[in-house]
Amino acid sequence: MVTRAFDRTSKRTSGPYLIGIDGGTESVRVGIFDAEGRPCALASKEYSLKHPRPGWAEQDPGEWWTSLVAAVRRAMADGEVSRDEIVGISLDCTSCTVVALDESDLPLRPAIIWMDVRAADQARRITETGDPALKYNGYGRVSAEWMPCKALWIKENEPEIYTAAHHICEYTDWLTHRLTGEWTASINTASIRWYYDRNEGGFPEGFYETIGLGDLLGKFPEVVLDMGTVVGELRQEAAEELGLRAGIPVAEGGADAFVAMIGLNVLTPGKMALITGSSHLILGQSAQPIYGKGFFGAYTDAVLPGQYTIEGGQVSTGSVVKWFKDRFCRWEDEEARRRGVSVYDLLNERASDIPPGSEGLVVLDYWQGNRTPYTDPEARGMIWGLSLKHDIAHLFRAILEGICYGTEHILGVLRTYDLYTEEIVACGGPVKSSLWMQIHADVSNVPISFTEVADAPALGSAILAAVGAGIYPDVPEAASNMVRVRHRIEPDQARHEAYQFYLDKYIATYPRMQELMHEVVKHVAQGE
Repeated sequence: MVTRAFDRTSKRTSGPYLIGIDGGTESVRVGIFDAEGRPCALASKEYSLKHPRPGWAEQDPGEWWTSLVAAVRRAMADGEVSRDEIVGISLDCTSCTVVALDESDLPLRPAIIWMDVRAADQARRITETGDPALKYNGYGRVSAEWMPCKALWIKENEPEIYTAAHHICEYTDWLTHRLTGEWTASINTASIRWYYDRNEGGFPEGFYETIGLGDLLGKFPEVVLDMGTVVGELRQEAAEELGLRAGIPVAEGGADAFVAMIGLNVLTPGKMALITGSSHLILGQSAQPIYGKGFFGAYTDAVLPGQYTIEGGQVSTGSVVKWFKDRFCRWEDEEARRRGVSVYDLLNERASDIPPGSEGLVVLDYWQGNRTPYTDPEARGMIWGLSLKHDIAHLFRAILEGICYGTEHILGVLRTYDLYTEEIVACGGPVKSSLWMQIHADVSNVPISFTEVADAPALGSAILAAVGAGIYPDVPEAASNMVRVRHRIEPDQARHEAYQFYLDKYIATYPRMQELMHEVVKHVAQGE
């Protein structure tokens, strides 16, 4: 159990308070916030993640609930909040996390979570249909992570489970049901991963028939709600377990990264959310429905009614930095311990003295494939331009730069569709590195802002809860009152110009190496 209490004496000492629930990959986090978005307490509780086979990833929904109960009770205790002060609840969870339930709403099997890629064959066959619904995939490859692929895998490989399933839903839907007793789907998860398009009448029935899942629509929740809409009241049984008051309004939530957009107040075209960690997710809003190669979306009404959400992403970012630190920086780690600083601080310090371009090094950040703009799971990482001049600091900086080139590559693709980024708002572990964030700003020539509350998904859920509680009339009004910018960094024009040469080389690398990458990946897969 991880907990953090905040000072309640400086600005606000009483409610009302909102609970934001963030159901992540490894744990559930519960944040308690006041009506101005100030955190009162945050608690998290881990749950297990199992990998029955390579490429598989499963979790027990029962563990989700027991962890949530523990985290809510701990946050309430640490924040010294009474149950009568809680006036609203909402949530975000991982998406593409498939739950199959029987008629009694009991899980028929462990949940297949987002990172599970067992449905690769199903994804390939769905791609080959060329159905118009695949506009959301940029008319390109369908990811094995997406909901229909996993549902089709269950139907083909566990037909008894599929037939017995009364509901097939997302983690978000399941948790909302546990809280309220109501069955609803969030328009967010339905749009971003189930091909739901309100402008086209909802779920594309022809598409589901084509891929052999025409009967799946009868297993989805029938009601699809906008985020922030009240689903129902916290039911008595759930309230008793959580230590809360029954009857609290529960507002519809969504997928974690997209709710984080709300917690960053990235709700207007021109802003872009950079949600970082082991990977990068790049999310923004468009006033018009735009579809094309190199990005996902535009998802209709996925965050706000009347707008369209654009998605890009990099599979391996923070994970590559950690990989490098763990495998090649033992001496630096020992020195950092002697100095009483983080090894990352030491590496940042040394890398900051190296000029843009790392004196001729180019890193392609495709350690686990490419999500956008190529959607190529067989792409692989590269480090090229090495000479005897280069040392650990050069390599570290080049990795940071390569990741930033990847982000700018995505932003550049969006610009070809007249989607321009005027400001990036970032959250996640990597924002602790001022060097890394400055490189991002310099490469893309875009300022980057950082908000006061680092736990953007939990705050985003609390904002949805505030709308459901009637404190604010809508999500934009709530976000404008509950999100505050802590500081902002500006790009350096000289460094931006210096990076353009290396950015061009980064972009040119994959097309020239693609065939060789694929040959090697297939060779290794065959055990040759």
